[in-house]
Amino acid sequence: MIGVAKVRVDAAAKRARAGFMLALQAGLAAGLAWYVAHDLIGRPAPFFAPIAAVITLASSVGQRMRRTAELVAGVAVGIGLGDGIILLIGTGPVQIGLIVIFAVLVATAVGGGSPLIVQSASSAVLVATLTVQTGHPWTRFFDALVGGGIGLAVMTVLLPINPLSVVRRAADPALRAFTAGLHEAALGLSDGDPDVIQAALTRLRSAEGTFANFRTAIEAASENVAFAPARWRNRGALAQYVEGAPQLTYALRNVRVMIRRAQTALNDRERVPEMLPASVRHLGDAVDLLRQEWSRGVEPVATRERALRAASESGRAYDTGVGYSGGVVVAQIRTTVADLLRATGVEYAEATRQVRDAVGWRGRPHGARNRAARSRPAPPPPTV
Repeated sequence: MIGVAKVRVDAAAKRARAGFMLALQAGLAAGLAWYVAHDLIGRPAPFFAPIAAVITLASSVGQRMRRTAELVAGVAVGIGLGDGIILLIGTGPVQIGLIVIFAVLVATAVGGGSPLIVQSASSAVLVATLTVQTGHPWTRFFDALVGGGIGLAVMTVLLPINPLSVVRRAADPALRAFTAGLHEAALGLSDGDPDVIQAALTRLRSAEGTFANFRTAIEAASENVAFAPARWRNRGALAQYVEGAPQLTYALRNVRVMIRRAQTALNDRERVPEMLPASVRHLGDAVDLLRQEWSRGVEPVATRERALRAASESGRAYDTGVGYSGGVVVAQIRTTVADLLRATGVEYAEATRQVRDAVGWRGRPHGARNRAARSRPAPPPPTV
């Protein structure tokens, strides 16, 4: 029981540390929003200014600048519409429904995404369910603009979250899923089990969502670094992710093709040399090493070495003899290795040369390779 309680306490402390910067941002933004609206502008009770500031910060973690601006606009539009309708027809359940309808319609008409629509509707409800304000109309609308603008300034200029940490948190599940899918595919090839191969393919298809989050985090972090002078020092480490992410996307697509052909090879009872699953396993190791080396901000030397080892093992498998689908698997492994090398910063021509050297095809023309492949004895037919 003591051990379980300690684990829970440690987990809670870890979550608190992860959320500390957001809490600090929200506190600073709320205080500044009240100060600007109340003390500088002279609003008597600008409670929507800190509300808008906190909503902007809490809802825009890891989002791009455009989506964050939509949040600010959504809060202000919802409050403005709510005030206007209440002034015209009063309050009540019917009015609340009308306010939400108009808020969603306006947000949709201006081409806003889901953040703008959601925040417009929720802010309108907030206005409609509070006591009607006294004083000039539309003042709460301007309070919301002040608060949202200050929230935006805090998150991008005054106290920006470390964009490198955001990207690393997004990259970790994507690369772990990629690694697990490759290792599972290697196991399926080694055991000759098409069902395990299918499970690996399903895992990698599911990884598309984590890769989409990874790309979104990179885009947001790039904008954050551009707007936040305090984070300019992270540009070098962030560049590894920014430049490598597209190549990883290509690698994921090639691996999925490779796994489908591996499943076909097993279903057709093609010969699978032991070097082929070893090559796929090395690919998984290379992706995991890339995750670790990127996280530490070091040159991904170990990743390159392991990826080229995967290429070398695939070349040995090809020379031993593979069937039609096995040949496609080998080709996709080589292409994926080139993608991984590109992800580590190797130029295209150099990546291609290194893969050819690792496979053992340096200086050999394509025709020679084709003749060698045709001269190999055909594998024995499968036994029934």
